[in-house]
Amino acid sequence: MKLRPLISVLLPVFNTKVEWLERAIESVRNQLYPNWELCIVDDGSTAAHIWPFIAGVLRNDARIKAQRLTSTMHIAGASNAALELAGGDFIALLDHDDELASTALYFAAVELNRDPELKLIYSDEDKLDPHGRRCDPHFKTDWNPDLFFGQNFISHLSIISTKLVRQIGGFRVGYEGAQDYDLALRCIERIPSTEIHHIPRVLYHWRCSSDSTASFVDNKPYAHDAALRAVSEHFSRAGLKDVTVSPHRRIYRRVNYPQPPAQPLVSLIIPTRDQAGFLRRCLDSIFATTSYRSFEVIVVDNGSHEPETMDYLSDLQSAHQARVLRVNAPFNYSQLNNLAVSESRGDLLALLNNDLEIISADWLSEMISHAVRPEIGAVGARLRYPDGRIQHGGVILGMKGIGAHAHAGVLDEDGYFSRPHLVQNFSAVTAACLVTRKEIYLQVGGLDETHLTVAFNDVDFCLRIQQLGLRILWTPFAELRHYESTSRGPEDTLVKQQRFAAEVQYMADHWGEKLRNDPFYNPNLALDKQLFSLAFPPRLEKPWAVVSSRT
Repeated sequence: MKLRPLISVLLPVFNTKVEWLERAIESVRNQLYPNWELCIVDDGSTAAHIWPFIAGVLRNDARIKAQRLTSTMHIAGASNAALELAGGDFIALLDHDDELASTALYFAAVELNRDPELKLIYSDEDKLDPHGRRCDPHFKTDWNPDLFFGQNFISHLSIISTKLVRQIGGFRVGYEGAQDYDLALRCIERIPSTEIHHIPRVLYHWRCSSDSTASFVDNKPYAHDAALRAVSEHFSRAGLKDVTVSPHRRIYRRVNYPQPPAQPLVSLIIPTRDQAGFLRRCLDSIFATTSYRSFEVIVVDNGSHEPETMDYLSDLQSAHQARVLRVNAPFNYSQLNNLAVSESRGDLLALLNNDLEIISADWLSEMISHAVRPEIGAVGARLRYPDGRIQHGGVILGMKGIGAHAHAGVLDEDGYFSRPHLVQNFSAVTAACLVTRKEIYLQVGGLDETHLTVAFNDVDFCLRIQQLGLRILWTPFAELRHYESTSRGPEDTLVKQQRFAAEVQYMADHWGEKLRNDPFYNPNLALDKQLFSLAFPPRLEKPWAVVSSRT
Protein backbone atom coordinates (compact mmCIF):
# COMPACT_ATOMS: atom_id res chain seq x y z
CA MET A 1 0.00 0.00 0.00
CA LYS A 2 1.75 3.15 -1.24
CA LEU A 3 -0.26 5.72 0.73
CA ARG A 4 -0.73 5.19 4.45
CA PRO A 5 -2.75 8.19 5.64
CA LEU A 6 -3.10 8.74 9.37
CA ILE A 7 -6.76 8.36 10.36
CA SER A 8 -7.92 10.04 13.57
CA VAL A 9 -10.90 8.30 15.16
CA LEU A 10 -12.99 10.81 17.12
CA LEU A 11 -14.71 9.33 20.19
CA PRO A 12 -16.82 11.69 22.33
CA VAL A 13 -17.85 9.97 25.58
CA PHE A 14 -20.60 10.73 28.09
CA ASN A 15 -21.73 8.40 30.88
CA THR A 16 -21.69 5.25 28.78
CA LYS A 17 -21.41 1.77 30.28
CA VAL A 18 -17.78 0.86 30.78
CA GLU A 19 -18.13 -2.48 28.98
CA TRP A 20 -19.47 -0.73 25.88
CA LEU A 21 -16.79 1.94 25.99
CA GLU A 22 -14.18 -0.78 26.32
CA ARG A 23 -15.60 -2.58 23.29
CA ALA A 24 -15.61 0.66 21.28
CA ILE A 25 -11.97 1.35 22.13
CA GLU A 26 -10.91 -2.25 21.51
CA SER A 27 -12.58 -2.15 18.10
CA VAL A 28 -10.16 0.65 17.19
CA ARG A 29 -7.14 -1.07 18.72
CA ASN A 30 -7.98 -4.23 16.75
CA GLN A 31 -7.83 -2.49 13.38
CA LEU A 32 -6.03 -4.37 10.63
CA TYR A 33 -4.77 -1.02 9.33
CA PRO A 34 -2.12 0.26 11.76
CA ASN A 35 -1.81 3.98 10.99
CA TRP A 36 -4.50 5.43 13.24
CA GLU A 37 -4.91 7.48 16.38
CA LEU A 38 -7.85 7.57 18.77
CA CYS A 39 -8.99 10.95 20.10
CA ILE A 40 -11.22 10.52 23.17
CA VAL A 41 -13.05 13.39 24.83
CA ASP A 42 -14.90 12.88 28.11
CA ASP A 43 -17.78 15.33 27.82
CA GLY A 44 -18.00 16.15 31.52
CA SER A 45 -19.34 12.72 32.46
CA THR A 46 -20.97 12.51 35.89
CA ALA A 47 -20.49 8.74 36.07
CA ALA A 48 -17.48 8.14 38.31
CA HIS A 49 -16.08 5.26 36.28
CA ILE A 50 -15.58 7.09 32.97
CA TRP A 51 -12.40 9.12 33.39
CA PRO A 52 -10.44 6.55 35.44
CA PHE A 53 -11.12 3.99 32.72
CA ILE A 54 -10.01 6.40 29.97
CA ALA A 55 -6.89 7.32 31.97
CA GLY A 56 -5.99 3.65 32.24
CA VAL A 57 -6.35 3.18 28.49
CA LEU A 58 -4.11 6.20 27.90
CA ARG A 59 -1.27 4.64 29.88
CA ASN A 60 -1.36 1.49 27.78
CA ASP A 61 -1.38 2.81 24.20
CA ALA A 62 0.57 5.78 22.86
CA ARG A 63 -1.76 6.02 19.86
CA ILE A 64 -4.59 7.19 22.12
CA LYS A 65 -5.12 10.83 23.08
CA ALA A 66 -7.70 12.02 25.57
CA GLN A 67 -9.13 15.17 27.11
CA ARG A 68 -11.50 15.64 30.03
CA LEU A 69 -13.95 18.53 29.78
CA THR A 70 -14.89 20.20 33.05
CA SER A 71 -18.47 20.74 31.93
CA THR A 72 -20.75 19.09 29.41
CA MET A 73 -20.53 20.61 25.91
CA HIS A 74 -22.87 18.03 24.35
CA ILE A 75 -22.09 16.00 21.28
CA ALA A 76 -21.15 18.81 18.87
CA GLY A 77 -18.89 20.58 21.36
CA ALA A 78 -17.25 17.34 22.47
CA SER A 79 -16.71 16.30 18.85
CA ASN A 80 -15.01 19.63 18.16
CA ALA A 81 -12.76 19.07 21.17
CA ALA A 82 -11.82 15.67 19.76
CA LEU A 83 -11.21 17.30 16.37
CA GLU A 84 -8.72 19.66 18.02
CA LEU A 85 -6.76 16.65 19.24
CA ALA A 86 -6.68 15.10 15.76
CA GLY A 87 -3.42 15.11 13.83
CA GLY A 88 -4.53 12.78 11.06
CA ASP A 89 -5.19 13.34 7.39
CA PHE A 90 -8.72 12.02 7.85
CA ILE A 91 -11.16 11.74 10.72
CA ALA A 92 -13.47 8.80 11.40
CA LEU A 93 -16.51 9.20 13.64
CA LEU A 94 -17.28 6.62 16.36
CA ASP A 95 -20.04 6.77 18.98
CA HIS A 96 -19.08 5.75 22.51
CA ASP A 97 -21.13 2.53 22.54
CA ASP A 98 -20.61 1.38 18.95
CA GLU A 99 -17.90 -0.69 17.29
CA LEU A 100 -15.81 -0.59 14.13
CA ALA A 101 -15.29 -3.69 12.01
CA SER A 102 -11.65 -4.76 12.25
CA THR A 103 -11.19 -4.01 8.53
CA ALA A 104 -12.87 -0.57 8.61
CA LEU A 105 -9.80 1.65 8.32
CA TYR A 106 -8.05 -0.82 6.00
CA PHE A 107 -10.81 -0.58 3.41
CA ALA A 108 -10.78 3.21 3.71
CA ALA A 109 -7.03 3.22 3.07
CA VAL A 110 -7.52 0.94 0.06
CA GLU A 111 -9.92 3.44 -1.50
CA LEU A 112 -7.59 6.36 -0.75
CA ASN A 113 -4.83 4.51 -2.58
CA ARG A 114 -7.12 3.99 -5.55
CA ASP A 115 -8.12 7.64 -5.58
CA PRO A 116 -6.10 10.04 -3.41
CA GLU A 117 -8.50 12.87 -4.29
CA LEU A 118 -11.32 11.40 -2.17
CA LYS A 119 -12.53 13.65 0.63
CA LEU A 120 -15.57 11.81 2.04
CA ILE A 121 -15.89 8.05 2.35
CA TYR A 122 -18.84 6.18 3.85
CA SER A 123 -19.63 2.52 4.35
CA ASP A 124 -22.52 0.16 4.98
CA GLU A 125 -23.52 -0.51 8.58
CA ASP A 126 -25.49 -2.86 10.79
CA LYS A 127 -26.64 -3.08 14.41
CA LEU A 128 -25.68 -5.02 17.53
CA ASP A 129 -28.65 -6.36 19.47
CA PRO A 130 -28.64 -6.42 23.32
CA HIS A 131 -26.81 -9.77 23.17
CA GLY A 132 -24.08 -8.43 20.88
CA ARG A 133 -25.40 -10.22 17.81
CA ARG A 134 -25.18 -8.42 14.48
CA CYS A 135 -28.50 -7.67 12.78
CA ASP A 136 -30.38 -5.30 10.48
CA PRO A 137 -27.66 -4.56 7.90
CA HIS A 138 -28.08 -1.40 5.84
CA PHE A 139 -26.60 -1.97 2.40
CA LYS A 140 -26.57 1.50 0.92
CA THR A 141 -26.61 3.13 -2.47
CA ASP A 142 -23.56 4.85 -3.90
CA TRP A 143 -23.67 8.63 -3.72
CA ASN A 144 -27.32 9.56 -4.20
CA PRO A 145 -27.77 13.27 -3.48
CA ASP A 146 -31.54 13.45 -3.78
CA LEU A 147 -31.96 10.55 -1.37
CA PHE A 148 -29.45 12.13 1.02
CA PHE A 149 -31.58 15.24 1.41
CA GLY A 150 -34.43 13.06 2.67
CA GLN A 151 -32.41 10.47 4.60
CA ASN A 152 -28.95 10.59 6.13
CA PHE A 153 -27.78 7.34 4.62
CA ILE A 154 -24.09 8.34 4.96
CA SER A 155 -24.29 8.14 8.75
CA HIS A 156 -21.71 5.49 9.80
CA LEU A 157 -18.99 4.80 9.04
CA SER A 158 -17.96 8.15 7.63
CA ILE A 159 -14.34 9.12 7.07
CA ILE A 160 -13.73 12.72 6.05
CA SER A 161 -10.74 14.86 5.13
CA THR A 162 -9.57 16.62 8.30
CA LYS A 163 -8.64 19.70 6.28
CA LEU A 164 -12.14 19.87 4.80
CA VAL A 165 -13.81 19.50 8.20
CA ARG A 166 -11.71 22.31 9.62
CA GLN A 167 -12.35 24.50 6.59
CA ILE A 168 -16.10 24.36 7.20
CA GLY A 169 -15.74 25.07 10.91
CA GLY A 170 -16.19 21.59 12.36
CA PHE A 171 -19.40 20.53 14.08
CA ARG A 172 -22.08 23.16 14.68
CA VAL A 173 -23.49 23.53 18.18
CA GLY A 174 -27.29 23.57 18.15
CA TYR A 175 -27.62 20.60 15.76
CA GLU A 176 -27.32 17.90 18.41
CA GLY A 177 -28.68 14.60 17.17
CA ALA A 178 -28.02 15.63 13.56
CA GLN A 179 -24.54 17.10 13.94
CA ASP A 180 -22.99 14.46 11.67
CA TYR A 181 -25.69 15.06 9.04
CA ASP A 182 -25.17 18.82 9.18
CA LEU A 183 -21.41 18.30 8.87
CA ALA A 184 -21.83 16.09 5.80
CA LEU A 185 -24.22 18.56 4.16
CA ARG A 186 -21.67 21.35 4.54
CA CYS A 187 -18.89 19.08 3.29
CA ILE A 188 -20.68 18.15 0.06
CA GLU A 189 -21.09 21.85 -0.72
CA ARG A 190 -17.30 22.16 -1.00
CA ILE A 191 -16.41 19.08 -3.05
CA PRO A 192 -17.47 17.51 -6.36
CA SER A 193 -19.35 14.23 -6.30
CA THR A 194 -16.25 12.48 -7.67
CA GLU A 195 -14.60 13.04 -4.26
CA ILE A 196 -17.37 11.15 -2.43
CA HIS A 197 -17.05 7.37 -2.28
CA HIS A 198 -19.13 4.52 -0.90
CA ILE A 199 -17.55 1.30 0.38
CA PRO A 200 -20.20 -1.43 0.01
CA ARG A 201 -19.14 -3.32 3.13
CA VAL A 202 -20.43 -3.32 6.71
CA LEU A 203 -17.66 -1.49 8.55
CA TYR A 204 -19.65 -0.07 11.47
CA HIS A 205 -21.84 -1.69 14.12
CA TRP A 206 -24.46 0.43 15.93
CA ARG A 207 -25.36 -0.81 19.38
CA CYS A 208 -29.06 -1.20 20.13
CA SER A 209 -29.71 -0.26 23.74
CA SER A 210 -32.53 1.37 25.66
CA ASP A 211 -31.01 4.82 25.21
CA SER A 212 -29.13 4.51 21.93
CA THR A 213 -29.95 6.35 18.73
CA ALA A 214 -29.97 3.04 16.86
CA SER A 215 -32.84 1.67 18.97
CA PHE A 216 -35.04 4.68 19.46
CA VAL A 217 -34.47 6.99 16.53
CA ASP A 218 -38.22 7.71 16.37
CA ASN A 219 -38.18 9.06 19.93
CA LYS A 220 -35.69 11.86 19.42
CA PRO A 221 -37.71 14.79 18.05
CA TYR A 222 -34.85 17.19 18.71
CA ALA A 223 -32.71 15.21 16.26
CA HIS A 224 -35.40 15.32 13.57
CA ASP A 225 -35.87 19.06 14.07
CA ALA A 226 -32.12 19.61 13.79
CA ALA A 227 -31.97 17.52 10.60
CA LEU A 228 -34.82 19.54 9.10
CA ARG A 229 -32.99 22.79 9.85
CA ALA A 230 -29.72 21.42 8.51
CA VAL A 231 -31.25 20.50 5.15
CA SER A 232 -33.18 23.79 4.91
CA GLU A 233 -30.01 25.76 5.55
CA HIS A 234 -28.14 23.71 2.96
CA PHE A 235 -30.51 24.97 0.28
CA SER A 236 -30.36 28.51 1.63
CA ARG A 237 -26.57 28.47 1.36
CA ALA A 238 -26.95 27.21 -2.21
CA GLY A 239 -29.07 30.28 -3.01
CA LEU A 240 -32.26 28.23 -3.46
CA LYS A 241 -34.43 30.38 -1.22
CA ASP A 242 -37.73 29.06 -2.62
CA VAL A 243 -36.96 25.44 -1.75
CA THR A 244 -38.75 24.26 1.38
CA VAL A 245 -38.22 21.16 3.49
CA SER A 246 -40.98 19.38 5.38
CA PRO A 247 -41.10 16.31 7.68
CA HIS A 248 -42.01 13.02 6.03
CA ARG A 249 -42.83 9.57 7.46
CA ARG A 250 -41.76 10.29 11.04
CA ILE A 251 -38.01 10.65 10.67
CA TYR A 252 -37.36 11.67 7.07
CA ARG A 253 -37.74 14.77 4.94
CA ARG A 254 -39.38 15.87 1.73
CA VAL A 255 -37.72 18.62 -0.29
CA ASN A 256 -40.26 20.78 -2.11
CA TYR A 257 -38.89 22.52 -5.19
CA PRO A 258 -40.75 25.52 -6.61
CA GLN A 259 -42.69 25.57 -9.85
CA PRO A 260 -41.18 27.62 -12.69
CA PRO A 261 -42.44 31.23 -12.44
CA ALA A 262 -43.90 31.10 -15.95
CA GLN A 263 -45.65 27.76 -16.27
CA PRO A 264 -44.00 25.99 -19.23
CA LEU A 265 -46.14 24.06 -21.67
CA VAL A 266 -45.88 20.30 -21.18
CA SER A 267 -46.55 17.99 -24.12
CA LEU A 268 -48.26 14.82 -22.88
CA ILE A 269 -47.44 12.10 -25.42
CA ILE A 270 -49.62 8.98 -25.39
CA PRO A 271 -49.22 6.19 -27.96
CA THR A 272 -52.36 4.06 -28.40
CA ARG A 273 -54.06 1.47 -30.56
CA ASP A 274 -57.73 0.52 -30.25
CA GLN A 275 -59.12 -0.46 -26.82
CA ALA A 276 -60.60 3.00 -26.39
CA GLY A 277 -61.56 2.28 -22.79
CA PHE A 278 -57.95 2.47 -21.63
CA LEU A 279 -57.26 5.76 -23.37
CA ARG A 280 -60.58 7.23 -22.24
CA ARG A 281 -59.90 6.36 -18.60
CA CYS A 282 -56.39 7.80 -18.87
CA LEU A 283 -57.45 11.08 -20.46
CA ASP A 284 -60.55 11.51 -18.32
CA SER A 285 -58.39 11.25 -15.21
CA ILE A 286 -55.84 13.71 -16.64
CA PHE A 287 -58.47 16.30 -17.53
CA ALA A 288 -60.42 15.89 -14.29
CA THR A 289 -57.61 15.48 -11.77
CA THR A 290 -54.42 17.22 -12.90
CA SER A 291 -53.91 20.53 -11.08
CA TYR A 292 -51.19 21.75 -13.48
CA ARG A 293 -53.13 23.01 -16.50
CA SER A 294 -50.46 24.20 -18.94
CA PHE A 295 -50.31 21.09 -21.08
CA GLU A 296 -51.18 19.77 -24.51
CA VAL A 297 -52.14 16.19 -25.30
CA ILE A 298 -50.71 14.39 -28.31
CA VAL A 299 -52.23 10.99 -28.96
CA VAL A 300 -50.20 8.85 -31.36
CA ASP A 301 -52.62 6.40 -32.95
CA ASN A 302 -50.76 3.36 -34.21
CA GLY A 303 -53.26 1.84 -36.64
CA SER A 304 -56.52 1.78 -34.70
CA HIS A 305 -59.49 0.38 -36.58
CA GLU A 306 -62.18 -0.30 -33.97
CA PRO A 307 -65.18 2.02 -34.53
CA GLU A 308 -65.37 2.99 -30.85
CA THR A 309 -61.74 4.08 -30.88
CA MET A 310 -62.08 5.99 -34.15
CA ASP A 311 -65.13 7.83 -32.82
CA TYR A 312 -63.35 8.68 -29.56
CA LEU A 313 -60.28 10.03 -31.33
CA SER A 314 -62.50 12.12 -33.57
CA ASP A 315 -64.33 13.50 -30.53
CA LEU A 316 -61.02 14.43 -28.87
CA GLN A 317 -59.97 16.45 -31.89
CA SER A 318 -63.37 18.08 -32.33
CA ALA A 319 -63.34 19.19 -28.69
CA HIS A 320 -59.74 20.43 -29.06
CA GLN A 321 -58.71 18.21 -26.16
CA ALA A 322 -55.94 16.48 -28.06
CA ARG A 323 -54.06 16.34 -31.30
CA VAL A 324 -54.06 12.93 -32.94
CA LEU A 325 -51.11 11.77 -35.01
CA ARG A 326 -51.81 8.69 -37.12
CA VAL A 327 -49.03 6.18 -37.80
CA ASN A 328 -49.97 3.13 -39.85
CA ALA A 329 -46.83 1.06 -39.34
CA PRO A 330 -45.70 -1.88 -37.20
CA PHE A 331 -45.56 -1.07 -33.49
CA ASN A 332 -42.35 0.79 -32.67
CA TYR A 333 -42.70 2.52 -29.33
CA SER A 334 -39.53 4.55 -29.76
CA GLN A 335 -40.54 5.78 -33.20
CA LEU A 336 -44.04 6.75 -32.06
CA ASN A 337 -42.67 8.90 -29.26
CA ASN A 338 -39.96 10.43 -31.43
CA LEU A 339 -42.55 11.42 -34.04
CA ALA A 340 -44.74 13.02 -31.40
CA VAL A 341 -41.80 14.94 -29.97
CA SER A 342 -41.06 16.34 -33.43
CA GLU A 343 -44.64 17.67 -33.53
CA SER A 344 -44.74 18.87 -29.92
CA ARG A 345 -44.95 22.50 -28.83
CA GLY A 346 -43.95 22.12 -25.19
CA ASP A 347 -40.61 22.85 -23.58
CA LEU A 348 -41.26 19.83 -21.38
CA LEU A 349 -42.26 16.34 -22.47
CA ALA A 350 -44.26 13.76 -20.55
CA LEU A 351 -44.15 10.27 -22.04
CA LEU A 352 -47.23 8.37 -20.86
CA ASN A 353 -48.71 4.94 -21.44
CA ASN A 354 -52.37 4.84 -22.35
CA ASP A 355 -53.11 2.40 -19.51
CA LEU A 356 -52.45 4.93 -16.75
CA GLU A 357 -54.87 6.59 -14.38
CA ILE A 358 -54.04 9.65 -12.30
CA ILE A 359 -54.08 9.22 -8.51
CA SER A 360 -52.55 12.45 -7.18
CA ALA A 361 -53.71 15.81 -8.53
CA ASP A 362 -50.23 17.32 -8.26
CA TRP A 363 -48.47 14.49 -10.10
CA LEU A 364 -47.43 16.71 -12.98
CA SER A 365 -46.52 19.68 -10.79
CA GLU A 366 -44.27 17.43 -8.71
CA MET A 367 -42.52 15.97 -11.75
CA ILE A 368 -42.08 19.38 -13.37
CA SER A 369 -40.56 20.84 -10.21
CA HIS A 370 -37.73 18.32 -10.57
CA ALA A 371 -37.52 18.22 -14.36
CA VAL A 372 -36.67 21.93 -14.55
CA ARG A 373 -33.77 21.56 -12.12
CA PRO A 374 -30.62 22.00 -14.23
CA GLU A 375 -28.92 18.93 -12.73
CA ILE A 376 -31.85 16.58 -13.43
CA GLY A 377 -32.27 14.89 -16.82
CA ALA A 378 -35.43 12.82 -16.42
CA VAL A 379 -38.06 12.21 -13.75
CA GLY A 380 -40.09 9.08 -13.05
CA ALA A 381 -43.21 8.56 -10.96
CA ARG A 382 -44.48 6.03 -8.45
CA LEU A 383 -46.83 3.73 -10.33
CA ARG A 384 -49.22 1.44 -8.50
CA TYR A 385 -51.07 -1.68 -9.54
CA PRO A 386 -54.88 -1.46 -9.40
CA ASP A 387 -54.77 -3.14 -5.96
CA GLY A 388 -52.56 -0.36 -4.59
CA ARG A 389 -49.22 -2.17 -4.52
CA ILE A 390 -46.23 -0.43 -6.09
CA GLN A 391 -45.58 -1.45 -9.68
CA HIS A 392 -42.70 0.95 -10.40
CA GLY A 393 -40.40 2.54 -7.85
CA GLY A 394 -37.43 3.19 -10.13
CA VAL A 395 -35.40 0.70 -12.17
CA ILE A 396 -32.62 -1.51 -10.77
CA LEU A 397 -30.10 -2.51 -13.44
CA GLY A 398 -28.92 -6.10 -13.77
CA MET A 399 -32.04 -7.84 -12.49
CA LYS A 400 -33.35 -10.31 -15.09
CA GLY A 401 -30.31 -9.47 -17.18
CA ILE A 402 -31.22 -5.86 -17.96
CA GLY A 403 -33.33 -4.36 -15.21
CA ALA A 404 -36.42 -4.63 -13.05
CA HIS A 405 -38.69 -2.30 -11.13
CA ALA A 406 -37.61 -1.48 -7.59
CA HIS A 407 -39.99 -1.94 -4.65
CA ALA A 408 -42.57 -3.83 -6.71
CA GLY A 409 -45.29 -5.23 -4.48
CA VAL A 410 -44.81 -2.80 -1.59
CA LEU A 411 -48.05 -1.24 -0.37
CA ASP A 412 -47.55 1.33 2.40
CA GLU A 413 -45.04 -0.51 4.57
CA ASP A 414 -41.56 0.96 4.93
CA GLY A 415 -39.90 -1.39 2.46
CA TYR A 416 -36.11 -1.36 2.30
CA PHE A 417 -35.05 1.42 4.69
CA SER A 418 -38.06 3.47 3.56
CA ARG A 419 -36.68 3.92 0.05
CA PRO A 420 -40.10 3.25 -1.58
CA HIS A 421 -41.26 6.51 -0.01
CA LEU A 422 -38.31 8.86 -0.58
CA VAL A 423 -37.23 10.95 -3.56
CA GLN A 424 -33.99 9.50 -4.91
CA ASN A 425 -31.75 8.97 -7.89
CA PHE A 426 -31.81 5.82 -10.00
CA SER A 427 -29.97 4.67 -13.09
CA ALA A 428 -33.27 4.58 -14.96
CA VAL A 429 -37.03 5.06 -14.67
CA THR A 430 -39.81 3.67 -16.82
CA ALA A 431 -41.11 5.65 -19.79
CA ALA A 432 -44.62 4.58 -18.83
CA CYS A 433 -44.56 7.95 -17.05
CA LEU A 434 -41.44 10.02 -17.65
CA VAL A 435 -40.95 13.79 -17.74
CA THR A 436 -37.92 15.45 -19.31
CA ARG A 437 -36.91 18.70 -20.94
CA LYS A 438 -37.35 18.69 -24.70
CA GLU A 439 -33.84 20.01 -25.22
CA ILE A 440 -32.43 16.98 -23.40
CA TYR A 441 -34.58 14.56 -25.37
CA LEU A 442 -33.30 16.02 -28.62
CA GLN A 443 -29.71 16.27 -27.40
CA VAL A 444 -29.47 12.52 -26.77
CA GLY A 445 -31.34 11.69 -29.97
CA GLY A 446 -34.61 10.58 -28.42
CA LEU A 447 -35.53 6.93 -27.99
CA ASP A 448 -33.61 4.37 -30.04
CA GLU A 449 -36.06 3.38 -32.76
CA THR A 450 -33.52 1.19 -34.57
CA HIS A 451 -32.33 -1.26 -31.91
CA LEU A 452 -34.92 -0.86 -29.14
CA THR A 453 -38.31 -0.64 -30.78
CA VAL A 454 -40.30 -1.93 -27.79
CA ALA A 455 -38.30 -2.92 -24.73
CA PHE A 456 -35.55 -1.18 -22.73
CA ASN A 457 -35.64 2.03 -24.79
CA ASP A 458 -36.34 3.94 -21.56
CA VAL A 459 -33.35 2.37 -19.77
CA ASP A 460 -31.09 3.16 -22.72
CA PHE A 461 -32.50 6.70 -22.87
CA CYS A 462 -31.78 7.29 -19.17
CA LEU A 463 -28.25 5.92 -19.44
CA ARG A 464 -27.51 8.25 -22.35
CA ILE A 465 -28.86 11.18 -20.34
CA GLN A 466 -26.44 10.33 -17.54
CA GLN A 467 -23.59 10.52 -20.02
CA LEU A 468 -24.40 14.25 -20.18
CA GLY A 469 -23.64 14.49 -16.45
CA LEU A 470 -27.32 14.72 -15.48
CA ARG A 471 -29.14 12.71 -12.83
CA ILE A 472 -32.22 10.52 -13.16
CA LEU A 473 -34.76 11.11 -10.39
CA TRP A 474 -37.73 9.13 -9.09
CA THR A 475 -40.38 10.70 -6.88
CA PRO A 476 -43.04 8.90 -4.82
CA PHE A 477 -45.05 12.13 -4.66
CA ALA A 478 -46.29 11.76 -8.23
CA GLU A 479 -48.64 8.79 -8.16
CA LEU A 480 -50.49 7.09 -10.98
CA ARG A 481 -52.27 3.77 -11.35
CA HIS A 482 -50.82 1.50 -14.05
CA TYR A 483 -52.69 -1.34 -15.73
CA GLU A 484 -49.36 -2.71 -16.94
CA SER A 485 -49.12 -3.92 -20.56
CA THR A 486 -52.87 -4.37 -20.83
CA SER A 487 -52.96 -2.37 -24.04
CA ARG A 488 -49.96 -3.99 -25.76
CA GLY A 489 -50.29 -7.50 -24.40
CA PRO A 490 -47.65 -10.07 -23.40
CA GLU A 491 -44.58 -11.24 -25.33
CA ASP A 492 -46.40 -14.41 -26.44
CA THR A 493 -45.48 -14.92 -30.10
CA LEU A 494 -42.29 -16.16 -31.72
CA VAL A 495 -41.76 -12.85 -33.52
CA LYS A 496 -42.15 -10.88 -30.29
CA GLN A 497 -39.82 -13.22 -28.44
CA GLN A 498 -37.15 -12.95 -31.14
CA ARG A 499 -37.43 -9.17 -31.12
CA PHE A 500 -37.17 -9.14 -27.33
CA ALA A 501 -34.09 -11.40 -27.39
CA ALA A 502 -32.40 -9.06 -29.87
CA GLU A 503 -33.13 -6.08 -27.62
CA VAL A 504 -31.69 -7.90 -24.62
CA GLN A 505 -28.54 -8.67 -26.61
CA TYR A 506 -28.20 -5.06 -27.77
CA MET A 507 -28.42 -3.78 -24.19
CA ALA A 508 -25.90 -6.35 -22.98
CA ASP A 509 -23.47 -5.44 -25.76
CA HIS A 510 -23.93 -1.69 -25.40
CA TRP A 511 -24.29 -1.23 -21.63
CA GLY A 512 -22.91 -4.47 -20.18
CA GLU A 513 -20.65 -2.95 -17.52
CA LYS A 514 -23.32 -0.57 -16.25
CA LEU A 515 -25.90 -3.35 -16.16
CA ARG A 516 -23.56 -5.39 -13.98
CA ASN A 517 -22.76 -2.54 -11.59
CA ASP A 518 -25.73 -0.32 -10.82
CA PRO A 519 -24.38 2.42 -8.51
CA PHE A 520 -27.80 2.80 -6.89
CA TYR A 521 -28.08 -0.85 -5.87
CA ASN A 522 -25.68 -2.45 -3.43
CA PRO A 523 -23.63 -5.50 -4.56
CA ASN A 524 -24.55 -7.20 -1.28
CA LEU A 525 -28.16 -7.29 -2.47
CA ALA A 526 -29.53 -9.95 -4.79
CA LEU A 527 -30.08 -9.81 -8.54
CA ASP A 528 -31.13 -13.45 -8.91
CA LYS A 529 -34.10 -13.40 -6.52
CA GLN A 530 -36.28 -10.80 -4.81
CA LEU A 531 -34.76 -7.33 -5.01
CA PHE A 532 -33.29 -6.02 -1.74
CA SER A 533 -32.85 -9.54 -0.36
CA LEU A 534 -29.30 -10.62 0.48
CA ALA A 535 -26.98 -11.71 -2.32
CA PHE A 536 -25.04 -14.93 -1.99
CA PRO A 537 -22.29 -14.55 -2.73
CA PRO A 538 -21.98 -10.73 -2.80
CA ARG A 539 -20.72 -9.20 -6.03
CA LEU A 540 -17.55 -7.80 -4.43
CA GLU A 541 -13.89 -7.92 -5.38
CA LYS A 542 -11.17 -8.88 -2.89
CA PRO A 543 -9.05 -5.72 -2.71
CA TRP A 544 -6.18 -7.24 -0.76
CA ALA A 545 -5.08 -9.05 -3.91
CA VAL A 546 -5.33 -5.82 -5.91
CA VAL A 547 -3.43 -3.77 -3.32
CA SER A 548 -0.66 -6.34 -2.86
CA SER A 549 -0.06 -6.43 -6.62
CA ARG A 550 0.53 -2.68 -6.64
CA THR A 551 2.91 -2.49 -3.68
